[in-house]
Amino acid sequence: MQGSLKKMHNRLESPVAYDLPLGDQSISLNPLLGKSIKLTYTGKISCVHCNRAIKKSYNQGYCYPCFITLAQCDLCIMKPETCHYDAGTCREPAWGEAFCIKPHIVYLANSSGIKVGITRQTQVPTRWIDQGAVQALPIFKVQSRYMAGLIEASIAKQVSDKTSWQQMLKSKVASVDLIKKRDELMSQCKADLAVVNQRFGSQGIEFLPEEPVVDIHFPVDTYPGKIKSFNFDKNPEVSGVLHGVKGQYLLLDTGVINIRKFSGYEVEFSM
Repeated sequence: MQGSLKKMHNRLESPVAYDLPLGDQSISLNPLLGKSIKLTYTGKISCVHCNRAIKKSYNQGYCYPCFITLAQCDLCIMKPETCHYDAGTCREPAWGEAFCIKPHIVYLANSSGIKVGITRQTQVPTRWIDQGAVQALPIFKVQSRYMAGLIEASIAKQVSDKTSWQQMLKSKVASVDLIKKRDELMSQCKADLAVVNQRFGSQGIEFLPEEPVVDIHFPVDTYPGKIKSFNFDKNPEVSGVLHGVKGQYLLLDTGVINIRKFSGYEVEFSM
């Protein structure tokens, strides 16, 4: 089977169900645990947006022209508190209205430890699974990505807003009391959150005290003792026994590979 890689699709089951898109086809990964697989990069890359042939990809699969012009590649996607839509300088206002001026969730997650994050409401629980979180707790619902970014930045003064992918892949992460941590953070961030709330009002920001913790179980039978990361640009062949799938990573007995990083790369999949 051969085609261009895209980020893996997932469904919240126990364990999470994963599918590997390969062009117009899709491979169910869960039944392949414990079996030998091989992915061979053909040397071809296509932009995930415009589909043009390229020699090098940017920002997980884009050609350079798309990378420097598309709103979805702007810095404010990584730092939503810097959103400049209201200033009239958004690269693609229509895209911003469709993706950023929409309800977002501010959440706590436990992936490599407790972190704060944001995602569009429609991306729950996909975003948590993509980050390899074993637990997640929604704490606010807001009406735009910008509002979510301001709240995230306030909470990030007290707790990380990043995931250590190496730590996330090394072992089964221990459970933590996210509700207790949420309550601690609400107290610690009370002044900053009051400023954001005063600016946008209760209609724009909704606290979610009754939301339950979501537990996520990944299809992993063995965690790697040492992390060795594969890179198609350095070695076109990745092979080994599939021991698990977590986040956007395949865990093989020979190393791990971040599928999302190589979006647009054409590969041949075999067993």
